[in-house]
This record gives sequence, C-alpha cells and structure tokens, in this order.
Amino acid sequence: MMNQVDLNTNRIASATLEKSKNWAEFTVDRILEKFPDLDLYTCAAGISPSGVVHFGNFRDIMTSLSIVNELKKRGKKARLLFSWDNFDRFRKVPKNFDLEKYVPFIGLPLTAVPDPTGETESYARKAEIEFETTMQILGVELEYRYQTQCYTSGMYKEQIIKALQNKSRIAEIIYGFMSEKARTEKFESYAAFEADFWPIAVYSKFNNKDNTRILSFDGVSKVTYFCTDTNQEAELDFNTDTNAKLSWKIDWPMRWQFEGVVFEPGGKDHATPGGSYDVSAVIAKEIFGYESPIFVGYDFVGITGLEGKMSSSAGNAMSPAELLQVYTVDLLKFTYEKTPPQRTFNLSFGPEIYRQYDDLDKIQPELNSIPFKHAVAYGQIVNWNPNKLVELLRGIDLEYNNKSILERLPCAKNWLEKYNPDEMFKLLDTRNESYYSDLSELEKSQIANLVEYIKTDSCESIEAINLKVYGIPKDTSLTEQENKKLQRNFFSHIYFLLFNKNTGPRLATYIWAVEKSELIKLLDFA
Repeated sequence: MMNQVDLNTNRIASATLEKSKNWAEFTVDRILEKFPDLDLYTCAAGISPSGVVHFGNFRDIMTSLSIVNELKKRGKKARLLFSWDNFDRFRKVPKNFDLEKYVPFIGLPLTAVPDPTGETESYARKAEIEFETTMQILGVELEYRYQTQCYTSGMYKEQIIKALQNKSRIAEIIYGFMSEKARTEKFESYAAFEADFWPIAVYSKFNNKDNTRILSFDGVSKVTYFCTDTNQEAELDFNTDTNAKLSWKIDWPMRWQFEGVVFEPGGKDHATPGGSYDVSAVIAKEIFGYESPIFVGYDFVGITGLEGKMSSSAGNAMSPAELLQVYTVDLLKFTYEKTPPQRTFNLSFGPEIYRQYDDLDKIQPELNSIPFKHAVAYGQIVNWNPNKLVELLRGIDLEYNNKSILERLPCAKNWLEKYNPDEMFKLLDTRNESYYSDLSELEKSQIANLVEYIKTDSCESIEAINLKVYGIPKDTSLTEQENKKLQRNFFSHIYFLLFNKNTGPRLATYIWAVEKSELIKLLDFA
C-alpha cells in the first residue's frame, strides 16, 4: 500500500546536547551549517492562549531566546517570532469558569470566546495581554503573530489549497507514523483513514463552530462541508472565505516555510521519535518544499514549596507574572538560561530559592547584591522599609547595592507573607502571661532588666544593645561555655514572650528596629 516514510529530521537528541560543552553554541553551529548566509535568522515559539500561559510554557521562549542571543553574538541578524495560536478551538471550560455559561462556546475559535472578567475583547486576549506585559517587564523582545488575524486575512490561502491538493500524501505520511496499535484500534484500514482524512477544519458559517464534516474539494479553491449543529450544507471558497484552519501537524510545518523558521524547540511530547516534529518535518519537505528547522526538545520544569499555599492560579498554572512576585527579573531569566533544555529543573517558593539567589550572586559578585536571606530576615524587622533596612545593615557593618535592595525587598516580602507565613516573626497581640508565670524569679528579673533598659536608653546603637542583651544573663563566675547556655535561654524566653516561638531574629537588631512601645507592651509584667 505504502512505503515507510524516509525520515531525515534535524531533531538534536538530548544525549548529543548533553555531550556538548555549551548547548546553544552547538545548536547554532548546526543552524549555520544548514542555513548559511541568511539575511535574517528566525527562531520561533508559540502557545495556544487557552488559559494561563504558565512557567512550563515559558521554557519554550527562553530556549529560543538563548539561540537568538547566540546568533546575535556571532553577528547575525536574528528575531524571536512568537505565535499566538488563538484560532484554535475552545475545547473545554476551565475549572474556575461558569460551566453553564461557557459550555455553549465550545467549538468556537478562542478569539470568539468572551473574557469572563469583561476587561478585554476575548478569553484569548486576556491571557495574551498578561503574558505580553510580563515579557516587557522581562525585557524579552518578541515579534508576535496572531493566528486568527493571519488566517482570517487570507494570508495562508495558497498553503491551505496546497494541503488540500495533497490530501492523500499527507494522510499517508501521518498514517505512516502511527503505531500499529493506534492504526488497528482507530481505523479499519488505511483506505478508511484516508477517505475520512482532511488536512483542515472548517468553522461553520452558520454558528462559527468547528462541528463540521467536509464532504468534498473541487481541486481548485472550494470545499463543501456539512454543519452537524445545524444540519445544513455550505460551500467555502478560499478566494473569498477564511473560516478554515489547517490541522496542527500541517499548520506547524506550513508556518516554518511561510516565516522561514530555522530553529524551534518543543516539549518532550513533540520531541519523541515519531512525534509531532518528525511528522511535521516530512510534511514540510514533501508538501511545502521546506527543510525543517533545527529542533531541540526541552524537559519538564517543576515547582516546589507551594503545597497548601497556592496563589490565585489553580494547580500548576502559575504564570511568569506570578513568578515575578518572588523572583527578580534577573533571577527568573538566569534560572531558565543556566539549565540546558534537556535537563529538568525546579522553581521554588520554598527555602530552595535562597540557593537560587546565591547562585546568581556568585556569577556577579561585583554587584554586591543583598542576599535573599538577609532581605527576608531583616526586611520583616524594618517592616519592609528600604531606607530603614539600609540604616539597619550599616549598623551591623553590612552594605549592599541599593538597587538590589529595592528589587529584592518586595520579592522577599511576597515570599514570606504569601507563601511562607510560618517563617514570619509576628509580634503577639497580648502578653504571654502563661509562659511568663512559669519562669524563675531570676529569669523574671532579667526580663525586667531588659525592659528598664529599653525604657531609659535611646537604643540608637545596635552594638550597644548587643552588649546589653548578652550582658544581662551573663554570670562572671561561670565559663564562657556556661554563659552561652544562659544567653541562649534568655533569648529563648524573650522570643516566646514576643512571638510565642523559641527562635527569632537577631535580638539586638530587632530591639533597634521596632517601636519600643510594642516591646514594652509585651515584656513589661511589672
């Protein structure tokens, strides 16, 4: 019936990338070898705006961006083309939507589905605006393509007709890549598959939904279709009508040819042998006369530290905009760029984020950025006031880049208050009478000593406060080791009276930073 498709793809295997010292340099070598001397090198990425464009989708862009940057390093003119596949159908109602209201929109193009908030012209546009705004904040330059606009303008008319004229060959290619199990379970025979196969979907002129069945093609420019919703038959003429869209595995290679794409990454589902890329690579060459772009598959991006403390997003649909609540622009880009695409990595809303900030600071020590741990620990002491934080740090002989303080302090605040509230040191509302009553008379007198000091001293010097708080429990008749134990116990009592915890921020720094009246209210039992 048919010969096995002769596959000659440009999919770079993960194992090959793993052996290369620099995956981007290796990949660009392949691009320039295959596409030498182009005036413009086009790298591509894209997504269907059928919901939140999340942190996993963002790897698509950052992988392509690495190649664009490497091409520019070599003196090449390069661009990153991002396609909004907003002419795709609305497939299902998201969990947080009004089910009854939105079920009637299933089958429409995404751009024809209303935005539930009423803020934008469509469901698709809402997702697009949020993402595009975040890309501006990140400084990522993208050249956008909106596929509803492309299709309805008639831009792809010739390519659609070509696909229809080569319907049988496309069917043969797609069928050739199917597993034996898929063939036998879904189709009686290849003839049955080919007879029902069409490379396009039609949005009905009666209700704008794709619940249609194509009946025939005249070989030139017209198809006849049947709308199953309205039980009506209609004709579509590509010279005047634009309510049709190529199916995914034909649409993808068509756009490679139309835009001159030389590189595009994809998730593991597209990268597997016999997957979407391999199918599309053959269709690109045989139907559209274009050598497929170099392709790199990227692995999973995980997220940790959100158990039981998710943001407004549901499940794993956290967007780059939400990531910027705890990641600075530099850290978010660095985290994606430093990991080769064939390796998985995790974003963190838990303590692992400390290490990620530290890793960034190690490669740019000249910037003298404030460690994220310090931003979290000292930020809450000064109630997130950057000027007060600078003053506090100088008081303990620390000085950091002011720009890093302004950037990281809001991230530290969000990380602590929104995602790690258990790590906060929040003053009690009332005195911890029960804890105080169990203390010895000596311990109570030590606390009274501290209260008297806070009442009478200006507490303007962190160094002086430090000498005082360490000196109160000290017994000159004891060894240094024995005094350390007494000091630890004293601090623990203070923390329990202030926070109902046995640990807390550096005590001298905390006394210096907070309102003295707040401390006296909780510590004065006289």
